[in-house]
Amino acid sequence: MKELYLRLCMSSVFSAVMQKPLLKHFADYAKSTSTDEKIKAYAAFVAEIYAHGNSLTQLVFNLVCEDENVYIKSRAHKKPISEEISQAVRHEILNFQELAALTPKAFAEDLGVDYVSPFYSEKWDFQELYEKRILNVDKYGYGIFSSYCMFRLSDDKAIEPIISSDKTTIDKFVGYEEEREKIVANTVAFLECRPAANALLCGDAGTGKSSTVKAVANEFFDKGLRLIELRKDQLHHLPYVMGKINDNPLKFIIFIDDLSFNRSDDNFSMLKAALEGSASAKADNAVIYATSNRRHIIKESFSDREGNDVHVNDTLQETLSLSERFGLVVLFTKPNKKLYLDIVHELAKRNKIDMDIGELDVRAEAFALRRGSRSARCAEQFIDSLM
Repeated sequence: MKELYLRLCMSSVFSAVMQKPLLKHFADYAKSTSTDEKIKAYAAFVAEIYAHGNSLTQLVFNLVCEDENVYIKSRAHKKPISEEISQAVRHEILNFQELAALTPKAFAEDLGVDYVSPFYSEKWDFQELYEKRILNVDKYGYGIFSSYCMFRLSDDKAIEPIISSDKTTIDKFVGYEEEREKIVANTVAFLECRPAANALLCGDAGTGKSSTVKAVANEFFDKGLRLIELRKDQLHHLPYVMGKINDNPLKFIIFIDDLSFNRSDDNFSMLKAALEGSASAKADNAVIYATSNRRHIIKESFSDREGNDVHVNDTLQETLSLSERFGLVVLFTKPNKKLYLDIVHELAKRNKIDMDIGELDVRAEAFALRRGSRSARCAEQFIDSLM
């Protein structure tokens, strides 16, 4: 164990992996001089495995794949790599492969005990699997983008994964097939490097606009699509985000949820620049998908129309035309009674709710009346209330 640890310590290309909790616990184990210390370190080592499932092999491989190092970035951008770096990668990956194949039995024998907390491990060819990921880096990605689908921008401008992201999938939706297909078709064109548009999903609340965008991201994760969500107050960071992902082999949806502006909003011009293709606010591998309850995005009052601008019509056109800069605008409207009940019936069927159709319809309509209107969200909430 100690000899393996020392070989891992010599990692240069994958040096950042050695700072991960799993490797730190293994280091504590290998360096411990007493059985008590080893047992505590082993317990922490297995606890880290359990936190990510049950497989040591899968966890170690994920850590290797998530590492954003000089080798994978050079391979992704087809830059020349020295033989020395290539040799180091081959040697280091074999060490991580050996770590990933360790068994509870090996630890038990090393500790001189009959039982240790179990975990799963197996023998994988890390070199072959890692090379496969590099050859398909436009689908797998590297760094944090290799393991997660959705990301957010933190207050300190770090792009961080959303660990418990929405797992909604397209096949879970009922209704709005025509609207959703427009978003899917545009996304497919984007992934195939064909002309694709920035998209605005607008309309009534509770109709599935945000869920549609997230479902599309989940649907095409294996095709190399990732989603980065920005709050409206973070739009001034848009050039920074675009710069961070510009040379990444993956494709990105920049997602802005519940978008609306006042006329004096400073973020208005930043989004406008991005939609118009400004070099500082646009990346070739990104599209902007936004949702809004307002068709024209801008909050407008009658006083705005009676302002003191000399050319008031020009000012109004500037503010109201932002939505027109989205190449694709998809309108989601409140469902009529038939669609609302169709959604209720399908959700009831999926959730195995055994109720007379007539009674179900009456109760569904009463539920919508109490909520103030029909919507897909209302139908889902009604079904949840029956479970």
